[in-house]
Amino acid sequence: MPALSLPAKLDLSTVEAFCDAIRARKGSDLVLDAGDVTLLGGLGLQVLAAAAADWRKAGHTLCIAPRSDSFDRALTHLGVPLNDLQFTEAA
Repeated sequence: MPALSLPAKLDLSTVEAFCDAIRARKGSDLVLDAGDVTLLGGLGLQVLAAAAADWRKAGHTLCIAPRSDSFDRALTHLGVPLNDLQFTEAA
């Protein structure tokens, strides 16, 4: 399955559609394309963290690549290590 592209602004205005897209990918490994992200808000981060927890629990991998500089800076600013959100080896 191809990567799921994250919206440029992952915030309150886009999080509902993003949640629906994530739910549609349950049950298999997941690649998220964050290459175009210009804004990662707290709510968007919560959705990513919840997805990571669900994918770990299900034993599937979750990879975020490519990632924009804005995405990486937002993670740093919010104090979340990338490895909390992605893992490339199934549990």
